[in-house]
Amino acid sequence: MDHSLFSISSSTYQSLSESERYLLEYIHENMNDIANMSIVTLSENATVSTATIVRLMKKLGYDGYTSFKYRLKQDKKMIDFDDLLGDINENIKQAIKKNEEEVKRTIQLQSIGQLEDAVQKIYDANKIYIFARGFSEMIAKEMTVKFQVMGKTCETHDDPNIIRIKSGKIDRNELAIFISLAGETSELVEACQNLNLKQVSTITLTANVNSNLSKLSDMTFLGFKSDHSLFPEYEVRSRLSLNVIARILMDAYVIRTMD
Repeated sequence: MDHSLFSISSSTYQSLSESERYLLEYIHENMNDIANMSIVTLSENATVSTATIVRLMKKLGYDGYTSFKYRLKQDKKMIDFDDLLGDINENIKQAIKKNEEEVKRTIQLQSIGQLEDAVQKIYDANKIYIFARGFSEMIAKEMTVKFQVMGKTCETHDDPNIIRIKSGKIDRNELAIFISLAGETSELVEACQNLNLKQVSTITLTANVNSNLSKLSDMTFLGFKSDHSLFPEYEVRSRLSLNVIARILMDAYVIRTMD
């Protein structure tokens, strides 16, 4: 089974200590540098013990820090060796590479094992509800159409009041999917809390490993979000990573359904 850096279940996340959760977030924010850090350097930079690093690696499914770094190095192919972008304006070149990085890092964060589990949950669910707000609504609507084309009963909701009401009416044999870049939208968090009380399965697509939605959901698929934004004064950050996850999840569902 393929193991992921951050695509971990709610129960696994809850089992992490405060120092392990801090380390997990530190690694996520410094992924470009981690592959070249020794365990001692990481320990010093993150101000955690080497024992904490080893424990976290074990909980994420790795034999140790060395195998974790090997996975990073295998997946880290971000350099344009052939200078294929050489004749493009430098700013545009950086914009292209930023998007390339978001896609590659997001793929790197996914777990084959967790994808299989999510596909099974989707297959077993009598009905699927997808909840999203803002720019994430476009991803939700695309997923809804694809599920419907596949013959799966699915509906999406973006109105705050409807989201709250619907979350109180979903049955245990149904499934809720949340799409939220930051994972802190109040009505989505409230809906996920309601579903937890009813023991309804939940899946979240987000770019914030430490968000409330991530902590509350049964399964969390994490995307990589670049710190750079061309619209810093507006909350219009790219949902590219969430689009990538949604597409992978839908493709996996189609493949397993057709097997």
